[in-house]
Amino acid sequence: MARTDHFEDPNAPRPNSIVIAVSTFVLDNDERLLMIRRTDNGFYALPGGRHELGETMTQTAVRETEEETGISVKVTSLVGIYSNPDHVLAYDDGEVRQEFSICFRARAVAGAPRTSDESSEVVWVPRAELAGIEVHPSIRLRIEHGFRSDAPPYYT
Repeated sequence: MARTDHFEDPNAPRPNSIVIAVSTFVLDNDERLLMIRRTDNGFYALPGGRHELGETMTQTAVRETEEETGISVKVTSLVGIYSNPDHVLAYDDGEVRQEFSICFRARAVAGAPRTSDESSEVVWVPRAELAGIEVHPSIRLRIEHGFRSDAPPYYT
């Protein structure tokens, strides 16, 4: 399913749904950031996805990261809560979702990078190379906050 992200766009469609989701900020021992290239919009992003009934939010972060990347993680802290009503996700089936995502910081504990239905590429990106890849502004914000490990969690 194709997706278009609208960020602070006055012409964006009005949302008709909201979904609880997570994203995961994972660094390896060389301080490289785990990222996927999304199959639905082509942007690089942090791994993550929809919360499912019966899970804690941290279990969702662990499951989604492993499903999308092949990397098992252990959640270590909270980066922030992202619920900007000026960020909506329009899908080709007519759903227009207001953003609601909880971003966790985690460390890799096992696995090897592999793609999935939701990720066409899985990469460990050195911090110095992050500016050169195509990342949505809302994800750039999470990355910026993720690198501030001494700051309190962000929330909107």
